[in-house]
Parts: sequence; structure tokens; C-alpha cells
Amino acid sequence: MDLALRVYALTRDRFFTQAGDLRSQLRRAALSVSNNIAEGFERGSTAELLAFLCIARGSAGETRSALCFTERFPEAAHLRSQ
Repeated sequence: MDLALRVYALTRDRFFTQAGDLRSQLRRAALSVSNNIAEGFERGSTAELLAFLCIARGSAGETRSALCFTERFPEAAHLRSQ
């Protein structure tokens, strides 16, 4: 949840109001991490928990990829200090 809260705060920045779906994609991926962990835990079996942990890990990778993509934009230089 901390990841999602930080991503939501970060994406309030004007950089993320540009045309495109980067803000939405980043927010969905970040929130999916904790949501998938919670869903896997609630399923009740170890196998399902492990499956959802793998999905959560994929969402974390997607979040990381989107943040790395953002880093490459000169217009987003001010975000690096956050």
C-alpha cells in the first residue's frame, strides 16, 4: 500500500497530466501489487497465494518499468529528487 500511496502522490505532478495514459497505468500497476497480495492471502491455499504473489511481483516490475521510463524524460527531471 505504501508503494501505491507514493505513486499516487508522485503522479499528482503536472508532468503526469500530459496526453497519454502513463499516470493511469502507473497508478493501476502500483495498486495491483497490494491488491494481488491481499487476494492471494484471502484465497486460503498456499498454491493460490503463491500464484497471486507472482502476479504482484509482475505488477511491481511494471511499476518499476514505468518509473524508469519516466526518468528518461528531461521534463521530469524535477521528479528525481522526490
